[in-house]
Amino acid sequence: MTGHPLSRDLLAENTLEAARALIGVRLVRGTGPEARVGRIVEVEAYIGREDLASHAHSGRTARNAAMFGLPGRAYVYLTYGMHHCLNVVTEPTGRPAALLLRAVEPLENAGGMRQARLDWLDSRFPRAADERLARARSRVAALAESALTSGPGLLCQAFSVTRADNEVDLCEAASELRLEIAPEDEPLPVATGSRIGMGRVPEPWHSRPWRFYVPGNPAVSHTPRLPRPGTLSA
Repeated sequence: MTGHPLSRDLLAENTLEAARALIGVRLVRGTGPEARVGRIVEVEAYIGREDLASHAHSGRTARNAAMFGLPGRAYVYLTYGMHHCLNVVTEPTGRPAALLLRAVEPLENAGGMRQARLDWLDSRFPRAADERLARARSRVAALAESALTSGPGLLCQAFSVTRADNEVDLCEAASELRLEIAPEDEPLPVATGSRIGMGRVPEPWHSRPWRFYVPGNPAVSHTPRLPRPGTLSA
């Protein structure tokens, strides 16, 4: 074990406070020397049925039922028919809220994360032309460690997260996939910004500063663009 399980109490109340508490927490897959471990450096909050960007906006369904359940459980969904996304359920049971894990910083067994991403390519595109698959594998093989888990879909590939992990208790020490706090980890700085990929979601939900991230961390999936020299910004 790399640390001790994250307290469910940190996730059971206000989601925005839980988001800050989750930054720097370790995401762990497996045990022993083969465990894959990364520190969470970017999350997004989705809160209540009133949030028009939330899957829970239209009510409870078979897909989003985990969001209405016990805080600390995993809510895993498939997007674009290809990529899984891992969320940590927050707030009391019956109140649908969750934090989407957008990025983690690899700490232990980055090689296992890279191999998991290669395995995902092999399983997802078994009929791809050999040359096309080889190019994709070469790109993954050449990635910097910080890029292996930079983005919600890539994070799930690197940690082998699928719908089979939906409703797994992430606060349980015996879970294969779990959240841990290590006493040696220093607190990380936290910045906020608007959520990514809101598309046609109307205001005020489109611009709510409900994305929390570690500024300057190379694993963060989206960094606000700075103005070019000689230009003005509002």
